Amino acid sequence: MRALNRLWARVWNLATARSLNERLREEMELHIAGQTEENLRAGMSPAEARRQAILKLGPVESIREHYHDEESLPLIETVLQDIRYAARLLRRAPAFTIVVVVTLALGIGANASIFTLVNALMLRQLPVASPQSLIRLGNGNNCCVGIGIGRNGEYALFSTDSYQFLKQNLPELQDLAAMQAGFGYRPVVVRPDGSNDAPRSVMGEFVSGNYFRTFGLHAAAGRLLLDSDDQVSSSLTAVMSYSTWTSEYHSDPSIIGSTFRVNTQPVTIVGIAPRGFYGDRLLSTPPEFYLPIQTMPTIANVPYVRNSDMQWLYLVGRIRPDVSLPALQQKVSSLLRRQLAATRHYSGADGPTRLARLHVTLTPGGAGIQAMQAQYNEQVALLMWISAIVLLIACANVANLLLVRGTARRAEISMRTALGARRARIIRQLLTESILLAGLGGIAGLVVAWAGTRMLLAMAFPDAQNMPIHASPSPIVLGFACALSLLTGIVFGVAPALISSRVQPADALRGDRAHVARGSTLFLRAFVVIQAALSLVLLVGAGLFAESLNKLTHIKLHLDPTNRYIVHINPQTAGYKQVQLADLYHTIEERFHALPGVEKVGISSYTPMEDDNDSWSVVVQGKPDPHLESAAVRVSPEYFDSVGTHLLRGRGIEAQDVPGSTPVAVVNESFVKQLFHPGENPLGRHFGGGTKTAGDFEIVGVVEDTAYTDARWRDHLMFFTPLLQRVPSDKSPIDRDDSLYAGAIVLKTTRPIAQMEDLARHTLAAINPNLSVVKFQTFSRQIADQFNDGRMLARLTMLFALLALALATLGLYGVTAYSVARRTAEIGIRMALGADRTGVTAMVMRGAMLQVLLGLAVGVPTAILCVHYVASQLYEIKTVGAGVLAGAVLTLAAAAAMAALIPARRAASIEPAQALRTE
Repeated sequence: MRALNRLWARVWNLATARSLNERLREEMELHIAGQTEENLRAGMSPAEARRQAILKLGPVESIREHYHDEESLPLIETVLQDIRYAARLLRRAPAFTIVVVVTLALGIGANASIFTLVNALMLRQLPVASPQSLIRLGNGNNCCVGIGIGRNGEYALFSTDSYQFLKQNLPELQDLAAMQAGFGYRPVVVRPDGSNDAPRSVMGEFVSGNYFRTFGLHAAAGRLLLDSDDQVSSSLTAVMSYSTWTSEYHSDPSIIGSTFRVNTQPVTIVGIAPRGFYGDRLLSTPPEFYLPIQTMPTIANVPYVRNSDMQWLYLVGRIRPDVSLPALQQKVSSLLRRQLAATRHYSGADGPTRLARLHVTLTPGGAGIQAMQAQYNEQVALLMWISAIVLLIACANVANLLLVRGTARRAEISMRTALGARRARIIRQLLTESILLAGLGGIAGLVVAWAGTRMLLAMAFPDAQNMPIHASPSPIVLGFACALSLLTGIVFGVAPALISSRVQPADALRGDRAHVARGSTLFLRAFVVIQAALSLVLLVGAGLFAESLNKLTHIKLHLDPTNRYIVHINPQTAGYKQVQLADLYHTIEERFHALPGVEKVGISSYTPMEDDNDSWSVVVQGKPDPHLESAAVRVSPEYFDSVGTHLLRGRGIEAQDVPGSTPVAVVNESFVKQLFHPGENPLGRHFGGGTKTAGDFEIVGVVEDTAYTDARWRDHLMFFTPLLQRVPSDKSPIDRDDSLYAGAIVLKTTRPIAQMEDLARHTLAAINPNLSVVKFQTFSRQIADQFNDGRMLARLTMLFALLALALATLGLYGVTAYSVARRTAEIGIRMALGADRTGVTAMVMRGAMLQVLLGLAVGVPTAILCVHYVASQLYEIKTVGAGVLAGAVLTLAAAAAMAALIPARRAASIEPAQALRTE
């Protein structure tokens, strides 16, 4: 002991001398800490391990002569020393390092995955020149073809004439481009001219000739569209997307100048769009071909392009510098009112009144048309909050681990203090370790983020083709992950560093745990309480979204998807004229009925749960105008049987309901309830699209309410009319009535037919090689697709909740195990004085579960409060049900009990004599 005291006095004197440099102290500290750990592994007691490490320190003077004075060391070198020292310590504790890195990787990776979606959906600008100078005329997504003004007077959908008028009268804009609003609902069919390949149904967007010029883009090959391409007399041209050129045609330069058949029309490919350009809006299936607006009547056979009343275009322009947006917005609204006042739709007596409400809102156009952004905005924001909670729990868990590790390293820190290390220096070293751990967690988190983003994209966009959102981290996502890692390292490292650095030099020799333990225990338990509360919030959220999804999927749809298939078609793209449709529909019915196992063949303009419909304003003859909208669907005689909708009274659409016969309609229950008095018989009554046309349709039957665009759409009016009947009030030529084109074939079979898609494609190709399948689905899949968003939220919240629960459980286990280790002597004394194992187990369990109860006390009211903020994402749920709350509480309690039971049983197995000997 005398030798030890002399060495200690020598070390103390050297530590207090001003000439002792920092690197000397680092070497001594590292030597003592490393040797102490080796001695502990060799089976020495903590006190003996420390004593032997100090005895092996060696002559201090022989170490000192290798280093300069500490004032001569630059800051960068001391920082590198901290990093090297931290790396050595972490290598010597692989289990601790792996647990911390994995915990942080899950938290950071989850947040980076969500941020990838946030960046793509909310923050990303179009890959165009100077996106900040682009503005959009309008603020809504009023897809796709319409007429009139919305109820709030907002105008966001324009006719071709309105576009041309505004383009000519707005010198404040360098350019004003127009683009097809609803191209996603009207794909085109393409194939190289002269090829024997089957035609492909792809996205094709009709745009103005200055479309690419407005965005400031240059062709990857060939040229882009010009104003001269967008003329009535121009030859048919198109620009192919870069991704299609590379993936489908292997960057073949001969594609430029070649002819493709687009909807059977010969179209010349004049160029390739720039790489990375995905169009004017973010979609899961971006356009593969861009075609001029004025060629649309020829290519797509639609009548509304040159109809001054039909609105079907979105407008984006590039504003000149120093133009006042408020003044320009007022001018755009004024110009539009003036132009529309001369059109037929607003020429009546009430025209000025309706026009007075009209206004156009100018919005930033750099991100393009915000269709998908508006759809997923609330969901992505919710996922951001959920992932942030998971990261907080992960940080609390790591802070717990660092506090426990700091307590275990009290001898090292005490020795460093005794050697003269300032507290700020120790804190810096401990924070360096935390930040290094966070950096490693961030690197591992990028792998988690890549896998998580792929999973998110697969869940959110299961049928995506050429999706412009990629799982690979972009520079901004990498920057986010780095910043988040740095912030995380500071957040979870500050408290442990401050607490662990509060030691006295004498603690190194006397082995006193009390000082550090008192400071750390409160924080350890506080972190567990926070983890339990946040975990409960996520468990309640997961329960609510699961309950919401269950309610949605069990709505009575009045549909039967068993052994039913949907074949989406578009006869327009195959070149059929309206007068040819009767023969086509008859042939389709005959050919499909001839297939083995096919029982019913229904043809319709829309199908249930298709997320698309046609809408009419309806009035019953002899009744006041209720200003109600009704969905309108054209169907064949076997349609109701093919989708499983039952007739309640009257008759359905029959074979005798052909052009020239009395126009008839079958209505749904909601139609009857909202337009007729209770007990009033609707059969034989007439209705139409306005007071002047109220006698157009005779009601011949009533069917069940069935879900069409959305399962949440309740009490919606619907009427069904024969496929080819036209109402007497419609005096327009038949070749301008594109409502006669069917959109789908519904097949009911006697058994499941695995090869039905191939049979459908071959059957249609045999009728006409250009009659391609736009999309094929089982009826069950089409219905299930409408629950994708709810299913994604339910699964992700459950995944995050389970992750949070696992982290909280691990945190509680760590704290309880640490508490047991710290109280080993106390427990040994209790057992020596007669305490039984059951009592010791109960004592440890009580301490652990008390923390969980405090977490529940905080978490329950927080979860109830949070329901208000997610109510819009839930179906018929406004508050937390007793079942969901009880399930969350019991799940958390069960996990906590299992986490506490292991160290509790370990405490109960402590031998009193061994516990006292260790101490």
